[in-house]
Amino acid sequence: MTEHRLTVRVSRAVFDDLDRVLGSERGPNGEPSVNDFLTIDLLPIVDTFATRFEQLPEAVDGRSDYRLLISAGLLVRGVAVVGQLTADGSVELLQIHLDLHTEWE
Repeated sequence: MTEHRLTVRVSRAVFDDLDRVLGSERGPNGEPSVNDFLTIDLLPIVDTFATRFEQLPEAVDGRSDYRLLISAGLLVRGVAVVGQLTADGSVELLQIHLDLHTEWE
């Protein structure tokens, strides 16, 4: 049986946020670069929206087309992402927030 997958796009705003928060180079204390995050942490986020969109909680009460994923990343302590189901049946990731300040235990 084939798993149903939605097409997921990442908005320019998300890439702009990642560029602003992470930068193009790794930080002096090992903070990830944008490329690190895109390669390691973003792919599982996209996969979750593609395969489990309907199981994610509503990001806006009463709007089932907006869903929220809150998760731990491999490179960042936490990440929150808002995605919207669009008219063509695909999902667009609209917002991202990274927790870079909470220490790993």
